[in-house]
Amino acid sequence: MPAYPVGQGFPRAARLLTGGEYRHVFDDARRVRGRHLTLLHRRRVEAGPARLGLAIGKRHVRLAVQRNRIKRIAREAFRLRRGNLPGVDLIVLARGGAGDLDRRTLRREIDDLLNRIR
Repeated sequence: MPAYPVGQGFPRAARLLTGGEYRHVFDDARRVRGRHLTLLHRRRVEAGPARLGLAIGKRHVRLAVQRNRIKRIAREAFRLRRGNLPGVDLIVLARGGAGDLDRRTLRREIDDLLNRIR
């Protein structure tokens, strides 16, 4: 297991875990749209660091290997930037064609979406 610098891991406290937590974000989310991904975000009710949820549906990204690659890239981008994000709950959604993008293009789009959160 790699040793991450303090604050750069991806602990349970940094994830949306339950359906209720996802529903809370979906109910009143602000959207930041990219060409192939959408980022939903909502301020956290309780104080704390940003948390990430992933909803990469089979409808838009057919192959499991592509869905899993998008999730890995999104988690890594979030993990590295978590300390600089405001206290929000985030959900990454894939749109059509996201599975066909290369790693660099996906990472650039995710970074751009994270930069646009206010």
